[in-house]
Amino acid sequence: MSTDFSIRPVGTPAATPIVQAPSQAAGKAVATELPARKSVTVADTGAAVRNDPQTGSNSVSHQAFIDRAAGSIVYQVVDNRTSLVVQQFPDEAVLRRRAYFHALDLTKSALERPLATDRKA
Repeated sequence: MSTDFSIRPVGTPAATPIVQAPSQAAGKAVATELPARKSVTVADTGAAVRNDPQTGSNSVSHQAFIDRAAGSIVYQVVDNRTSLVVQQFPDEAVLRRRAYFHALDLTKSALERPLATDRKA
């Protein structure tokens, strides 16, 4: 599952980071003698690139549930120590707005529907 909560069709190619090999000029560069505090080292390009700061951390848990009033799925990141919601998608304001418009749609359709006791003229 990706971290952006988007749904993609099966078989869609996944984006992979492009790692460029060091240039030939860097490989043929002349060695210099610098003090350790002024020297620069080449980054290890073979290391895996991750954008997951929560790896190995048990301080948060991920939850998903269905909000029936809003008619949508809600994803939450909850702090295990305090049981507080750290992050939520969609926001609480969006859920309230969806629930309000869903209730309006239900009342509108109930008013437009003829009752069983109504006669046809």
